[in-house]
Formats: sequence, structure tokens, C-alpha cells
Amino acid sequence: MTATTESAPAAEHVYEKIGLPEKLSYGLGDLASCLYWQTFMVYLTIFYTDVFGISALAAGTMIGVSRMSDAFFDPIMGMLADRTRTRWGKFRPFFLWMCVPMAVLGVLTFTVPNLAGNAKLIWAYVTYNALMLVYTAINIPYTALLGVISPNPTDRTALSSIKYVGAFGGGMIVAATLLPMSKVGGWLGATTVERGWQLCFVVYGIAACLCFLTMFFLTKERVLPPKKQESSVIRDLGDLLTNGPWLTLVAVTITFILFVALRGSVTAHYFKYYVGTQTLTLPDFLPKAIAGTQQWGWESLVSMYNTSTQFASLVGVMLIPFAAKMAGRKTAFVTLFIIAIGCTSSFYLFKPDQLILMFTMNCIGSVTGGPLIALMMSMYADTADYGEYVKHRRATGLIFSASIFSQKQGWAIGAWVALALMNSVGFVANTAQTPKSLHGLVLLMSVLPAALGVVSLVILAFYPLNEGRMAVIETELKKRRAADRADAAATA
Repeated sequence: MTATTESAPAAEHVYEKIGLPEKLSYGLGDLASCLYWQTFMVYLTIFYTDVFGISALAAGTMIGVSRMSDAFFDPIMGMLADRTRTRWGKFRPFFLWMCVPMAVLGVLTFTVPNLAGNAKLIWAYVTYNALMLVYTAINIPYTALLGVISPNPTDRTALSSIKYVGAFGGGMIVAATLLPMSKVGGWLGATTVERGWQLCFVVYGIAACLCFLTMFFLTKERVLPPKKQESSVIRDLGDLLTNGPWLTLVAVTITFILFVALRGSVTAHYFKYYVGTQTLTLPDFLPKAIAGTQQWGWESLVSMYNTSTQFASLVGVMLIPFAAKMAGRKTAFVTLFIIAIGCTSSFYLFKPDQLILMFTMNCIGSVTGGPLIALMMSMYADTADYGEYVKHRRATGLIFSASIFSQKQGWAIGAWVALALMNSVGFVANTAQTPKSLHGLVLLMSVLPAALGVVSLVILAFYPLNEGRMAVIETELKKRRAADRADAAATA
């Protein structure tokens, strides 16, 4: 997959201005990725239990095993990207090479074959695992690109914010369109719900390819490893495992993703089985299709709930640069996370008909909790700088691939725990649930994720890289890079 016959990119310009087209095109990468990732987070479990037709336990085991095994490919992909040499750089070529395979595998994953028993389960394992491997091969280089677009921590925070504007934009698209497109007689005119899901991913695949190709042509890689750095897998792994700030951030990431994953994995089930169809009165000034008093089915409620989640998260992520500048990233993270945990735990108190309270607390929690992953990604770029500062070596792809590894581990564990708990309390798809099963759904939407959020905050207290420390590191690395350029000019 590497290409060694073409020249490496030109030497970096430490404070080269990043124009608006490049910033926006970088955000398109996460928009494309989240057409898939948002589906994995919110709808994959209900697709496998209620559309594909396998049990909650089988679906949970498959998703958990697949994500955990795929996650071990992440560091390999990071090291591969770090060693890729083309005229386009280390990371950008993967957008060109992998976008079409990901689109094709997306369609196959959400195709329901005319198979029975183990053959059908094997199809699910093969297609989902293949999709996740290709997703990794494009998403690891994309995430690592954040660490080489600019050497400036402030610029990277702004780019991380734009990245997650794209992410939540993609999430809004999925939340607003997937269920309306996939249902029988929906926007795509599907004659069966199985055909509807398949057609959705034809549309999403085309859109994702266009986004990745746009980003490939409009972005640049500016930060290079030290000139004298020798390639060594063992040393790269050793540097990573002795990078204290990175290890702390990985633990924070896993527990944070568990906080998100428990809720995300059961949101659709919560509305389908706990909330159900509800009569809702909305103001008359809204569009006629939703204004006034009318009944809302669970599909419409889920779409509206998830769309509002993504919109509120989008608002929050646009405020991240200001919050980080005023309070520092770590302080901003802690403050926002505490509010999000409180909003999550409040769901334990809500009755099925208290939709206004559900939506209100969810929006507050999303404005404060949604942007947290953007802050963490900019902090991962800081740990790459810290590693270079201490070890005089840089492995940006490995740093970010290992961060994605921790996210996938969190999602794998979260989805498996959620579905295993649902199975343990007697959940059976497409039937009326017992009180015990309904109470389990409520716990998974409230108290259990809130407890994991508290654990994440405790771990974060040990993260040592604040703005003052990063200013010292940035100054020193700037001097080293200037010396490298001077040496290169002298020997040219």
C-alpha cells in the first residue's frame, strides 16, 4: 500500500497560513466518516436485531468481537501511514485509495441476504469486519492529518473544531434521513425495509467518496518528522508506551466513549419500546408537517431526537475554540463534562410521555458533551508534540491510530455490554417488553453511562499537558525545525 518511488512533500513552513477552503475541506472528511460512524453508534444494533434478524446476544457478540479485533489493526495502520512516502504525503493518499472500497462495502454490510442460520451470521461477520478494516484504513490517516496540517496548537484546536463540525453535520444527515429513507415507501421508494437500508448506503457511499476526494485535493501536510529520525517499529512502540500524557488520554477516551456508547447503542430501542407512539403538540409557527397536535411514531421521534442531538453538538463544537482560549482545554473539558453527566443521569426520572424534558436535557447535554471528543483530538496532537520534545522522534500516525484504537475498544465494550444487559433482562425484538426489560433500557440511558462519565473525569485529573506546558514545547520544537531547515539548506 506504500509508494516509495515518488518524492516526499516539501519542507514545512511553520506558520504557513491555512486558508478557509482547506479548513472546510478538512471538515468534509469527518462528515463522510460519520455517515458510517453515526450509523454504527446509533442504528447498527437495531438494524441487526430488527431488520437483519439476529438475536440481541448474537448481534452484541458480533459487534463486540469485530470492533475489538479490528481495533488491533489501528496501530498497524498508523505505522503503515507513518512509513508511506508519496508526492502527496503520508496520509492524504489513503483518501484516494480507500474511498470507493468503503462505499462498496457499506452497501454490502447493509444488504440482508436471502440466507438462513449460520450462513446469514457469517455474512454479517464478513461484511461488517471488511467494512471496519477499510474504514480504519481511511480514518486513521484522516485523523493523523490533524497532527501535520499545522504545528501550532491553537490552529489545531480550531481545525479540530471544524473537523467535528463536519462530524456532527454528518451525524445530523444520518439522524434526519436514514429512517425516512429506509422505511417502506420512504424517500427512496423502497418496497421493503431491507431494500431501503441498502439504497441508503448507495447514497451515503457516493456522498462519502465526493467528500474524501475534495479533501484529498485541497489539504496539505506541513509537519515532518525530524530529519535524522530512523524508521523503527520497536522504538515507535516504545516511545508510545512511555508517553505518559498519551496513556492518560487513552484511558480517558475509553471511559468517555463507554459513556457515549451505552446510550447510543440503545437510543432507538429506548424510543421504540419505552417511549413508543406519543401525542405531541408543537407551536403553530413551525412547518405544517410538524406543527399542532399530532401523533408521533417512534421512528419520527428517534429521527427528531438524534437530529437535535447532532445539531446541539454542532453548536457546542463551534464554541470550543472560544471556551478553550478562555479557560484552557482541560478546564473546559471538565466543566462541560460535568454538565453532560448531570443531563444524562436525569433520564432515570423521565416517564415515557415527558418528551419536552427529554429533548431539553438532551440538547443541553449535547451542547456541552458533544464537543468533548474535539477537545480530546487536539490534546492527542499535543501528546505527539510531547513525544517529539522528549524523544526527538515523531510518529503522528501511530499516536492517532492508537487514539482511534481506544475509541473502538470503548464502542466495542459499550455495544456488547448494552446488548448483553438487554438480553439478560429478557429483551426480545419486535415484541412488547417486560417491566424488567424496560427498566434495563432506562438504566442504559441514564445511570450507567453517568457513572462511567465520573470515572473518566477522575482519570483526566492526572493529564499533565496544560497551555503553559505546551507553549514551552512549541517554542523548543520550532527552534529544532528551524535548525533542521538550515542544515538542509546548507547541504543542498
